[in-house]
Amino acid sequence: MWIKGEYHANFDSVQEVARGALDRLDAANAELAGGQAGLFDRLSWFRNLHRFCAPRSLPLIVRSRAEHTDMWLFLVYQSRTHLKSLTNWYSFHFRPVFTGDLSSGTRQALVKGAAKRLRKKFSRITLTAVPQKDGTLELLESGFGKAGWLVISDALDTNHYLHLDGRDFAHYWAARPGALRSTVERKAKKGPVDIVIHDRFDADAWTDYERVYAQSWKPAEGNPAFLQALAEAEGEAGALRLGIAKRDGQAVAAQFWTVEHGVANIHKLAHVRDDDNLSPGTLLSQAMFRHVIDKDKVGIIDFGTGDDAYKRDWMESSDRLYQVDLFNLSKPQSWLPAIRESLSHLWKSRSK
Repeated sequence: MWIKGEYHANFDSVQEVARGALDRLDAANAELAGGQAGLFDRLSWFRNLHRFCAPRSLPLIVRSRAEHTDMWLFLVYQSRTHLKSLTNWYSFHFRPVFTGDLSSGTRQALVKGAAKRLRKKFSRITLTAVPQKDGTLELLESGFGKAGWLVISDALDTNHYLHLDGRDFAHYWAARPGALRSTVERKAKKGPVDIVIHDRFDADAWTDYERVYAQSWKPAEGNPAFLQALAEAEGEAGALRLGIAKRDGQAVAAQFWTVEHGVANIHKLAHVRDDDNLSPGTLLSQAMFRHVIDKDKVGIIDFGTGDDAYKRDWMESSDRLYQVDLFNLSKPQSWLPAIRESLSHLWKSRSK
C-alpha cells in the first residue's frame, strides 16, 4: 500500500531519505516513471518539484493497488500528522495518478482504500489546485468522505483553457475579440519583431528568456533552477516551445510553452516593460498560438493558473481549481482547525 520515507527532524537526513523514496519508484513502476501523458502526472515532475522547490519536505508517496491498476498520491509532510499535496505555483493541477486499465468504480475504490489507510496515522490533509472539470474534485470528495474524513472544499484559483475542436489557426483567430485582432495588426505594422520558436533547449535563448523576465512587470522568479531543469528536459524530448521576440537584435518578449500528446501548456510569458506600447508580447503570443495549432496540431491549449483578464481574449473555457481540506475527526488535534475551516467555508458561502 505504501512507499514512504520516515519523519526526521534533521533536514539533511530528510533530504537523503526523500530522494531515495522518489528514486526507488523508477524501478518499482516503469509506467509511473515514463508512461503518463500529462506532464503534471509524471514521476519526473514530482521528483524535480521536490528536489528544487521543497527539498526540506519529506515526501509520503501513497500507493493503492487493485488488479492491473495502481493509484498514486504524491504528498509531503506539513507536520507529523498533517500532510499536503506536493504542489506549488508551477503546478497546473493536482490529482491522483492512475496507471493501468480501470473504471470509474475502480478509481473510487482505490481512493477510498488509500483514504482509510491514511486515517490510521494522520489528522489532516490539504490538497491544492484540485481540478473540477475532469471529475477529480468529486472523486476525492467522495472517496475520502466515504472513508470517514470531513471534507471541506473551497475555490482557490481559475484555470483558463481552449479546445480547438479541429479548427486551424485561421478559424481560431477569426473568433478572437476584434480589439485583440486589430491590436496585433496595428502593432505589427508599427513595430515588427523577429520571432524564433525553439523546440530544443538553447542556452543563449534561455539567457534571453531570463533577461526579458527580469526586465518585465513580473515578480522575481520563484525557482529559476526548477524552471531551467524543466526546459532542458522538455527540450531533450522535443516538447519545448521557447519563443523569443527581438527588436533591433534585443530580446523584448519571451514565452515558455511545452507541447505533448496534443496539449500545449503555457508556463511563462513576459515582455520588457519599456516596450509595452509596442505590444511585443501580444505579437509573440499570436505566433506561438499559430505554431502550436497549425504545426503541432494540438487539440487543447492550457493557460495554467490565474484569472488574469487578458487570458479571456485567448481562451474560451475556464475551470475552478479547489483547495480540499480533509479532517480526521477521530484525531483530537484535527478539531480546532476543522472548526476554523468550517466557519471560513460558511462565511465564504454566504458572501457569494
